[in-house]
Amino acid sequence: MKQIPLEGNFFRLDGGAMFGHAPKELWKRWIEVDEKNRIPLAGRALLVQTDKGENILFEAGIGSFFDPVLKERYGICEEENRLLHSLNSVGVKAEEIDLCILSHLHFDHAGGLLSASSEGPLKLLFPKARYVVSGTHWKWALNPPERERASFIPLLHNLLQESNRLVLVDECEGALKKECSLQLQFRFVHGHTQGMMLSLLEESQTAFVSDLVPGKPWLRETIAMGYDRFAELSIREKKSFLKECQERQFTLFFTHDRENLYHRF
Repeated sequence: MKQIPLEGNFFRLDGGAMFGHAPKELWKRWIEVDEKNRIPLAGRALLVQTDKGENILFEAGIGSFFDPVLKERYGICEEENRLLHSLNSVGVKAEEIDLCILSHLHFDHAGGLLSASSEGPLKLLFPKARYVVSGTHWKWALNPPERERASFIPLLHNLLQESNRLVLVDECEGALKKECSLQLQFRFVHGHTQGMMLSLLEESQTAFVSDLVPGKPWLRETIAMGYDRFAELSIREKKSFLKECQERQFTLFFTHDRENLYHRF
């Protein structure tokens, strides 16, 4: 098995929202902040190539699907979808992706599934891939509460349904059936968004932690995001998951940390 981190489009979000109840005087020691109170974030994906020749992509980053106004708001400078360039740099074409596993469908994790806005009408990338989502989260994303509605891309949901390549994972089973050869376990958490799906790659002992731990500063157990639906639940889920990873000696893979790819216990 080969495991390759891939950079997607960089972006910026409000630091106060990313650190929740923590005061700015505290979190500004951990990360750079700009004049608009935004912090720099990566939109990183993970490519796994199996011994059977499968190309499995974990998430797709934020992409470049936004219109110019929203690109400015979120600090996205590139016109093109950077993830495609990252794939090309390791010799993989979009048509060669077999599976795309999505922890959840917020725009900064699933927007990279869409073509760039500068290329005309938005369309799905990875034309042969099956898109894997938690069944619980899929139901939630189709009818989210008002507070979370802006985090989703309704057009993406329509395109995924129309593709006939959407695979929903049953939370009770916590595994893929006959979808790939990868030894993979899932953990489901609900503090950030309902049914977010974390991945444990058994062979490499890597944990894809998504927004449960966006980066190194969020390893502090009592730090939760303002974007979390239930901050206290997120903190409990994080403590439990980090304990499991530490006991099993799993390495954490960060999607949003601009400086750090991994955390090893």
